[in-house]
Amino acid sequence: MKNNRICELFNIEKPIIQAGMIWCSGWELASAVSNAGGLGLLGSGSMYPDVLREQIQKCKKATNKPFGVNVPLLYPNIEDHIKIIIEEGVKIVFTSAGNPKTWTKHLKEHGITVVHVVSALKFALKCEEAGVDAIVAEGFEAGGHNGREETTTLVLIPQIKKAISIPLIAAGGIGFGSQMAAAFALGAEAVQVGSRFVASPESSAHLNFKEAVVRAKEGDTVLTLKQLTPVRLIKNEFYLEVEKAEKECVSTEELATLLGRGRAKKGMFEGNLIEGELEIGQVSASIDEIKSAAQIVDELMNDFKNVIEKMKTLVL
Repeated sequence: MKNNRICELFNIEKPIIQAGMIWCSGWELASAVSNAGGLGLLGSGSMYPDVLREQIQKCKKATNKPFGVNVPLLYPNIEDHIKIIIEEGVKIVFTSAGNPKTWTKHLKEHGITVVHVVSALKFALKCEEAGVDAIVAEGFEAGGHNGREETTTLVLIPQIKKAISIPLIAAGGIGFGSQMAAAFALGAEAVQVGSRFVASPESSAHLNFKEAVVRAKEGDTVLTLKQLTPVRLIKNEFYLEVEKAEKECVSTEELATLLGRGRAKKGMFEGNLIEGELEIGQVSASIDEIKSAAQIVDELMNDFKNVIEKMKTLVL
């Protein structure tokens, strides 16, 4: 795409980034998106160090196009993950859920392009100060871990665009070309898409979870667990337990015990739709079938271009 700083930064054809989602973003999805002209990301948050290395190596064999790794800074094994990323020659890293100053300088010293995900203007300013190459601004429509500010994408993107000079990627509630066009109108130069890629054959999510995403309707997702780290997920029996606990004003420690270890894996990777944590965004209400990653990328771009052309006819 001509005159697009994100495409130039990552050396990609289309300004579409596949979000690095835990339990959903393995090498098959990342390589498929990259092969389709976007940028695929491995979701390292659900990977032990040896698994991450294996996933990177498989991704390198499956594509000769650029791909990256998403590193949630709140997860354990961060030092090991960073070491493996450097050793394996990964050139693009998206960091999230933590302070961008922690690893940005170290990564850039090893020739790695660094992008950080934020949910508020104050964090975006810290990112630019830390020296990141681009920023993902994610509205609270997004699935999974979310910002406490609960700022919508429509409000967040122009606020951040006005305050920074580095390239901006929009995320949260984006799964179709019309939403991509809206994000560009607000000042974004690319979009990061998560939920729509979950419902693809290449996603490492369990089929049960993919089908739950396709069935999701308006109002089926909710932002919860705000006492710990806000998470948007599909309402199910696990969520009802959380809701009951919150209404009873249980302590943060009790909520953490209820959440336990492996809830997200149980739901998204193992397909337990009752006891698992089913992280997905609000845009899931508009996803009605499972499609290949290449189809999704092509449809996003074609619809985006069609919307832009249609908008030209509406300008007075």
